[in-house]
Amino acid sequence: MPRRPLRPSPSYSAARAVAQGRRVTAWGAAALALASAPASADTSAGFYDPPASLPAANGAVVRTEPMRLALRPGIATRIMYRSTDANGLPVAVTGTYIEPEVPYSGQGPRPLVVFAPGTQGQADGCAPSYGLERGLVSRVAGGTNFGYEGPVISQLVRRGAAVVVTDYVGLGTTDRLHTYMSRLDQGHAVLDAARAALRLPGTSITGASAVGVYGYSQGGAAAGAAVELATGYAPEVNLAAAYVGGPPADLAAVMRAVDGTALTGVIGYAVNGFVQTYPQLGRIVDAEATPTGKRVLQRLTRQCELDSMATFGFQRTTRWLTGGRSIAQLAATDPMVRDVVDAQRLGRAKPPVPVLVLTGTRDDIVPHRQARQLAVDWCALGAEVTYIGVRQSASTGGTGGNHVSLLISHTPTAQRWLIERLAGSPPASNCAALADRP
Repeated sequence: MPRRPLRPSPSYSAARAVAQGRRVTAWGAAALALASAPASADTSAGFYDPPASLPAANGAVVRTEPMRLALRPGIATRIMYRSTDANGLPVAVTGTYIEPEVPYSGQGPRPLVVFAPGTQGQADGCAPSYGLERGLVSRVAGGTNFGYEGPVISQLVRRGAAVVVTDYVGLGTTDRLHTYMSRLDQGHAVLDAARAALRLPGTSITGASAVGVYGYSQGGAAAGAAVELATGYAPEVNLAAAYVGGPPADLAAVMRAVDGTALTGVIGYAVNGFVQTYPQLGRIVDAEATPTGKRVLQRLTRQCELDSMATFGFQRTTRWLTGGRSIAQLAATDPMVRDVVDAQRLGRAKPPVPVLVLTGTRDDIVPHRQARQLAVDWCALGAEVTYIGVRQSASTGGTGGNHVSLLISHTPTAQRWLIERLAGSPPASNCAALADRP
């Protein structure tokens, strides 16, 4: 039996928590205050400020506006839509819908691909919609928005698929922190992005359009969460297939591996998001974090990925905790932290559609073994899995080279596989041969 996860908090407001008599620790209150603090001018133009109340239906469109694309494979619309967070409460999420300017050459209506982005950061200005609008690298509140997946998204649109890109919960919207690596928040945001896109007027997609999910790295985890949650959460979405690339499926294993690499800061993104969702964790952080660790965690709430790499890359989280323990060691020994981390694990529910799982054998950021295990677990549940383990001959020393290289080199393979599934071609599951695959 899986461990019963710690119950999330029903509130994200420090003031509301106090009014309800909830004990909010010093760090928990600080994280909540940062989440609800007025945004800088760069992210407070109005669109990203959620309204006081949201529509009743998940995927309901809250507002839209035309949007310029730095790379123009189609016509873009900025969207805000309603989703449900890990507390079961309504949450506003932003994103981008892209209508292709090329015809779709496959069978049936034009398909829709929900693009789940890789790691962007935790500041509002790191939202993927900003990167799509401004280009590869741009200065934003929070540092440097690196829209590195813009070319990948453009290729999907040029293949004739409509694409909707989620900004995830709290990334862009000004009411809370981004809940990095929250399984429920990410999976819901992906599925509700599909619902929102299908509700937009004047598009070429219909309720009969096949829907695919595409994600690498954090996006791979979000895609995996979405397909595991789809049957119960969004059964009406015509989900057809999902690409789950380089997935951090086992957060405990990933925290051990990424600590001391160029992306050490992502551990802080996760801690910040979990303290917001589970304020009970705040008293653990208060007790265990060093003054340096508390400063680091607060600073990460206002950074994008490139800035976190430059500031905290190759540091170790043993500097953040008293007694020289790492965050991964804390997660392994404290029951409350262990429950939260364990609740994010993928591989416990059968995807109802074919999935492609891709991992590199010497990935220096998201460990190969745990990604491969996701394919093993899904196969054991009876899912249709196409598994690709890419042999990598040399380590890239925690720089992320082996991780990023697959995003680039295997984009054509992943997109071709997904588009073929959306067109109705049956998958070639290789579960029976998994034991012989790297």
